[in-house]
Order: sequence, then structure tokens, then C-alpha cells
Amino acid sequence: MCVGVPMQILSVDGIAARATDGRQEELIDLSLTGPVNIGDWVLTFLGAAREVITEDEAQKISSALDGLRSLMQGGDLGDAFADLERSSPSLPPHLQAAMNAGKPVA
Repeated sequence: MCVGVPMQILSVDGIAARATDGRQEELIDLSLTGPVNIGDWVLTFLGAAREVITEDEAQKISSALDGLRSLMQGGDLGDAFADLERSSPSLPPHLQAAMNAGKPVA
């Protein structure tokens, strides 16, 4: 399984960038994202940025990863998934529209 790690861009040199997750700096590949700016957040997988994300998304993902790290070390999740706990389950828009129209959703 591959886990995406949010990283903030520190410097850019062509299709490469130096980025940090707050713990360490890495050289990452930007081939899949196109141009990024210093300060942007990207979701990285195995040293490659896959997409540009918002700071809010980066914070939520980082909190979840911190909670999982804590759990693996014998701690607890804390409020790592608070954003999910505050929301109720919902259908994707296309399925909700079908359900609202009285069509079977299976």
C-alpha cells in the first residue's frame, strides 16, 4: 500500500522541487503536477507529487497520519479523524440524484 504524504514546496528547479512535511525535507518529482509555486502544498507518493492540494486538505491528511503513527506506537488516535467524525455518511451526488428520483441504488 502506498500512503500519500502532504508536503509544502520550498524551492522549485524545473520538474524537481525541495519540499517538507514538517519533519524532513525531500527532493520530489513534479512531472505529474505541472507548475507549482513556493508555498504550495502537494500530495506526494514515493517521491513524486501527484496533485496540488489546499492547505486545509494537507492539514487533515497530516492529522490523520499523525494519529495513525500514534496508534502504531501504542497511543491513541486523539482527534486525528475529527473532520470525519463530525460528518454523516453521504452518497456521491450521482447516486443521491438517482435515489431522489426514486431509482434503485444498488
